[in-house]
Amino acid sequence: MSSNVGNSQVYEDGDQKNVPRSEIEQEKKDKRFHEGKENSHKANDSKDQRSIANKLAREEKRENESDEESEETKALKKGPTLPAKMHGNKPSRGAEIDAEIQAEEEEELRRKGKA
Repeated sequence: MSSNVGNSQVYEDGDQKNVPRSEIEQEKKDKRFHEGKENSHKANDSKDQRSIANKLAREEKRENESDEESEETKALKKGPTLPAKMHGNKPSRGAEIDAEIQAEEEEELRRKGKA
């Protein structure tokens, strides 16, 4: 007895193909560093369970990176309110207080230098 239910094309496996295992392994290898959250692994964390191979690959990757600072870091060194102003935002109250303290300290140093 054969069933007359459904379309016979549904039961054909013409479009169902298995991906080779080697291709799956290669994809896993390629995605290894793209998983997880940013900065989720600490380099000096003793409880980090990354393999030695992953740690070595990370260090090789870090050697190729440049040590340049971001624009925000450079602006922060010039003045505490500059990063917010660069983005078109009002600086936080803490940044404003830091700017006041910095100005007072610079003025005091100038006075002491002239005295």
